Amino acid sequence: MTRGTNARRIPLRQQVYLQLRAAIEQGTFAPGARLPPSREHAHVLGVARNTVLWAVERLQAEGYVVARVGDGSYVAPGLAALRADSARKALPPPGGVALSHRGQLVADTALRWQPPLVPARAFRIGQPEVATFPFAVWDRLSRQASIAQRRATAQYLDPAGLPTLREAIAQWLLVSRGIRCEAAQVLVTSGSQQAIDLISRLLLDVGDEVLVEDPGYPGIRACLLGHGAQVRAVPVDGEGLCIAHGAARWPAARMAVVTPTHQFPLGVRMSLPRRLALIEWAKAQRAWIVEDDYDGEFQYGAHRIPALCSLPHAERVLYVGTFSKTLHPGLRLGFIVLPHALAPAFASAKALSDRHSPGEAQEVLARFIAEGHLLRHLRRMRELYLQRQGVMIDALAKASRGALRLAASEQGMHLVHELPAGQSDVPLSARAREAGVFMAPLSAYTIDSARRGWLFGYAGYEAAALRAAARIVGPWLA
Repeated sequence: MTRGTNARRIPLRQQVYLQLRAAIEQGTFAPGARLPPSREHAHVLGVARNTVLWAVERLQAEGYVVARVGDGSYVAPGLAALRADSARKALPPPGGVALSHRGQLVADTALRWQPPLVPARAFRIGQPEVATFPFAVWDRLSRQASIAQRRATAQYLDPAGLPTLREAIAQWLLVSRGIRCEAAQVLVTSGSQQAIDLISRLLLDVGDEVLVEDPGYPGIRACLLGHGAQVRAVPVDGEGLCIAHGAARWPAARMAVVTPTHQFPLGVRMSLPRRLALIEWAKAQRAWIVEDDYDGEFQYGAHRIPALCSLPHAERVLYVGTFSKTLHPGLRLGFIVLPHALAPAFASAKALSDRHSPGEAQEVLARFIAEGHLLRHLRRMRELYLQRQGVMIDALAKASRGALRLAASEQGMHLVHELPAGQSDVPLSARAREAGVFMAPLSAYTIDSARRGWLFGYAGYEAAALRAAARIVGPWLA
């Protein structure tokens, strides 16, 4: 939804209505196109279903939308002339000016992906444990900074990041993920989402094809589409992204974005043969691989899988990491490991975007890593998350009388339960949401894939909250 003071004066349902109407008038939804089902649309926007229904009913009353009984809502076929007229002379949105074509692509992101804006509740995925974060240690490190250090970090800084932090990240990656890189290859970003945005801006032209996992993370797809890239869905099996399928169907693809350590959202690990095939594809096509190391630090077994970019001949792999899960989302710090030749251009683009990340936070994080606090924190979190995973599995099995038995995993912060082919995952997700439980439908993360099911996050919730949520949804799963 729209942000800012003016947005708060506009009722939420009015915002949804204006957004949908603009999408129809500007051709995002073409005449005759089917609108997203109201439940799914409400889930994506993070609003109540009645809010979307009100907006659609108003558009229907105004002639923008026609309803087909039992088949959903469609953009009125007779709006072709309106679309043509809009193309010739676009009306400016209320209180603003007409956007460029690229600007409209970015604005339309809200139709494809909405970050959650409400407090996290079980079983919402992606939520780390925050209550036990060592804030006292962080504060102590901050107070220990000398006046000279504080004056230094209060100045305009290198957009690539503080040298101390880049060096600490490079050393940490060698120990934790097997990645050999120099500090000069590390670019500090405002989380992984900015990293994907920079990569899209610098390495892709409008119309370039990008292979993405299906199912996969909508935030990545939305960013790529916002920059005019053509997103090409590639299925995921038990070994990860099916690169042979993607290469055969989309031979002109210039990039592949993958989550090889813990595939989002299915949780599978990309096998070594598949990793080598992906690297060979990038080498042969002179394409790029973006490795989003999703949950890479949360591997609970005795042996941890190293990063894709730690393999030989991985020169065309860009590694994206973030501290949003390992520490907390409010920190807003992440990084990219780049080939040496790309580092200057990415630093320039970072400067254009937000000049540089906050200096004091970078300085404290550098010391937090160097003094071993990150390692100790992650050890505690791995133990805690594994314990909470077990609590959730037992609670859901008990509440559903054995009907739902989630398989334990040695990695990640959520589990997936897949449904048999042909079943819908949306109705139960909507029912759970109305009861105060987040149970994301797998269909919300698909493009062409017919896989359905639910995602259950456990990392950021105490045992009592997990059991309470299980008691609500368990009987419906029985």
